[in-house]
Amino acid sequence: MKCDKLDSGVWECVADGPRDPITNKRNQIRRRSKTKSAAKKKVEEEISKIETYGVNGKRVKSLTFDDVAWEWLGVYSLGKIKASTIRSRTSSIKVLLRYIAGARIEKIDSRALQNILTDMDLKGNSVSTMENVKVTAGLIFKYAFQHKMRIDNPISYVVVPKKVLTVEEIENTTIEEKYFERSELEEFLETATTNGLYLDKEWFFLLAFTGIRAGEMCALKWTDVFFDRKAIRITKTIDMPNHNMRKYELTPPKTKASIREIEVDDETMDMLKHHKIIQAKIKLSQRQRHADYHDQNFVFNRTNGYPYSPRMVYDRTLRIIKKTSITKLEGPHIFRHTHITMLAESGVDLKTIMDRVGHEDSKTTTEVYMHVTEKMKKDAPERLKVHYGNILKLPKQIQM
Repeated sequence: MKCDKLDSGVWECVADGPRDPITNKRNQIRRRSKTKSAAKKKVEEEISKIETYGVNGKRVKSLTFDDVAWEWLGVYSLGKIKASTIRSRTSSIKVLLRYIAGARIEKIDSRALQNILTDMDLKGNSVSTMENVKVTAGLIFKYAFQHKMRIDNPISYVVVPKKVLTVEEIENTTIEEKYFERSELEEFLETATTNGLYLDKEWFFLLAFTGIRAGEMCALKWTDVFFDRKAIRITKTIDMPNHNMRKYELTPPKTKASIREIEVDDETMDMLKHHKIIQAKIKLSQRQRHADYHDQNFVFNRTNGYPYSPRMVYDRTLRIIKKTSITKLEGPHIFRHTHITMLAESGVDLKTIMDRVGHEDSKTTTEVYMHVTEKMKKDAPERLKVHYGNILKLPKQIQM
């Protein structure tokens, strides 16, 4: 190592580091400091970092978080990633860029990332939004680590601020809020039948008695409906950016377990048969009115043939709820949880229920199932009394 004192009074040390692994060119490490020992130490630390982690400070010095984030997204998008996931990651990147866009990728530490999440929390962002930002940041820094831009992944030490529930929120939030009670389901479906819009009855009966997701329902085609064996097949869901019907995309379901075939009751299948007949009549008249009629065989389509968006189902759900006495202002996902309670009350085991609704593992599914079965256990003495009341009234003691 060669060290010289410059005219400015600072010391500069130079030493040969590991050669470039690609070009095999000589790689000189040059560092300056106020003292000779400090400059020498900086050179030694840089050489050690290159030898240990392969990180070349000179090469990554100009790389900013902005550069690496978009580079990572480009590579990430090459995989089998849903368009909706790409949009979510892009949104998280834009949040991060507001804080650290121009920061050098190798200099960003866990404290800087923690400050981002803390600030997001103070600004009222939801826990799920902050979780998404943390996950995205972790993937970006993992990419930087793998490609020798950093020596670590700083996200490991970052925590997402959790919302502390008030006593009132704890007392008022119960598992029952996640599903319709029998009386609520009856009222909802009756309102959908008598006061609903076109397709409301078909949508909500199908959701309630099959437990499928709104996106899966909107993606259904008639080739997925088997009237002969009374079943429907789930092989896809729909993604519709900005709810633009002409830009929809059919993608694989949420998880591998979501690919399934579901047995359907006679009444619901008859309802679908009737709907298909009516749809065929509407289709015949509308094809003449729409030169660009989109004929893709969807079970539920608009007058121009294009499918509906899950957002439309969500809005229709709230519309019906507001016409009832139901206080649970929930979207169509409440029907999945309601279907779980219906199956649990019918004595269906948890594994079968998860297979039917397409869950490999779900905390909510288990939570709802356990709540319903526990409630059934508590009702057991009353059920015994109803069915065997006469026996209970028999004399308990032998008269002497």
